[in-house]
Amino acid sequence: MRTLLIASLAVMSVACGGETTSTPATPTPVDETAAAADEHNPAIPAASAEALGVMRDQFAIVEMAPDTSFLSAEERAVINKLNQVGLLMSEIYLRQRAEMNPVWREEIAASDIANKDLLLDLFDLHFGPWDTLDHNKPFYGSTPMPEGAAFYPADMTREEFENWISAHPDDKDTFTSGYTVIRRNDDGLVAVAYSEHYREWLEPAAALLREASEMTSNASLKKFLSLRADAFLNDDYYASEMAWMDLEGPIEAAIGPYEVYTDNLFGYKTAYEAFITIKNPQESAALSKYKHFLRDMEANLPVEERYKNFKRGFESPIAAAYQVHGGGDNVPGVQTIAFNLPNDERVREAKGAKKVILNNVLGAKFDRILNPMAEAVLVDEQAGLLVKKYMAGETLFHELAHSLGPGSIIKDGAETSVSAELKELYTQTEEGKADVMGAYNILYMMQRGEMPAAEKDSFLATYFVGLFRAMRFGINEAHGRGAAFQYSYFKEAGAFAWDKDEEKFRIDFPVLEQAIADLTRDIIIVQGDGDYDGAKAFLDTYAKLDANAERIIASLTYLPVDIQPVYADAL
Repeated sequence: MRTLLIASLAVMSVACGGETTSTPATPTPVDETAAAADEHNPAIPAASAEALGVMRDQFAIVEMAPDTSFLSAEERAVINKLNQVGLLMSEIYLRQRAEMNPVWREEIAASDIANKDLLLDLFDLHFGPWDTLDHNKPFYGSTPMPEGAAFYPADMTREEFENWISAHPDDKDTFTSGYTVIRRNDDGLVAVAYSEHYREWLEPAAALLREASEMTSNASLKKFLSLRADAFLNDDYYASEMAWMDLEGPIEAAIGPYEVYTDNLFGYKTAYEAFITIKNPQESAALSKYKHFLRDMEANLPVEERYKNFKRGFESPIAAAYQVHGGGDNVPGVQTIAFNLPNDERVREAKGAKKVILNNVLGAKFDRILNPMAEAVLVDEQAGLLVKKYMAGETLFHELAHSLGPGSIIKDGAETSVSAELKELYTQTEEGKADVMGAYNILYMMQRGEMPAAEKDSFLATYFVGLFRAMRFGINEAHGRGAAFQYSYFKEAGAFAWDKDEEKFRIDFPVLEQAIADLTRDIIIVQGDGDYDGAKAFLDTYAKLDANAERIIASLTYLPVDIQPVYADAL
């Protein structure tokens, strides 16, 4: 899981510059690409020049220049090699969003269309012709983005997929695997392994990882890179995920297929991405103390014991890092400020999960967006309460919360998982759960004296304004939808009121504190019961905005929605 409390992307070329020199992948059925090509209208952009300009202005370009002076020549060489892997992850993810994306981009580049340069810029920004901040509305042509992106045939329905599995139960594991795409053949539907379907990019990526592993003298990094190279070619990521949990040294690199946000059909299929980061030892040590409270946090959750999960490992390393490059799903649209990986429940039960905070991205977001947003959201006497350390604190505890609460569960006598039962609703409930449970646990730390209780109002104000920042991403996106249900739940509880004189919100801090505990309880129960219908009813009730929230969000056009971090290609 990752935290997208910071938005945007680094504009980068999606051309690989001759890196992909391997044998082309074996052809597989890709009928949806032909259908998409027929439907797409390359002649006329769906957005006007004015609309394209407004879209571009939503992202503030920020040149990132993290301090890398402490790295050795060897470490720089390894990072530069990993940056090349990141570019290949982008090549794959571009096609995971739509396999026609490279063709459509070439169409734009070869055309004499008006505003071509701006259109290409936006295409690269969003990894395709759909606005990631406006419910994937097309801004070039008229083809809607399929709910399942390019993981499934574009015309395949949920019912067809589920009926196929019902008729072919032996196919269930491969069809619901996070490492297969679904295609059509003469017999119907077929699952194709990622290692086969994306071989053209995975083979050179594996070769680069092996080259990097040979360069490094860091034994833990050498082991991870070598095992991850193997996983790219056999789709078995368990051993390399375990090795990643044991990484030591300044280089913190998460590379591979992880998150399922792009699969809005079922939430099964993982997207390739890369986070190339360097760790700050002092800042990491300062944060690490909180991992020792994870078991206590689990025990303190406001639910019956049967909803608590003590099976997961509680090692959970915490790293304060600075991103130096990205790739794949980490690049377009809303930018990540932290991630909590791996998502494999087997690894989480054995070792927990690693939380990595991207301090340079987070800091830019606070300065450019969150802090100035407060004056539009809160009444004057509360707007000055925001503090950067509590944006960082909520980010950390959001990630810690992904390791708490139900994971593997028993339903109808069978072992299953929350994600398997809630399907496409899982990420929406999970991101909202992590937000509110993170807040609940910060309040718990204040209660225990580990954080200053005198700053409680500053934390709560920072957390509340953060909901509006996330809702600007769109309430159909997982993080925005999670923020929306928190907003509506807190409104119903009376945790804030609309000040008619200032036309802003006024927080009732004691009521908000109680509502945070109540919502934490309610969302854990929905997840712990594996209740798809209950989750849908909960989201239908709360994941929406009222007129006041919409008015505030509409008034924020003077602020960028997100930043666009730009990183050097090489150190």
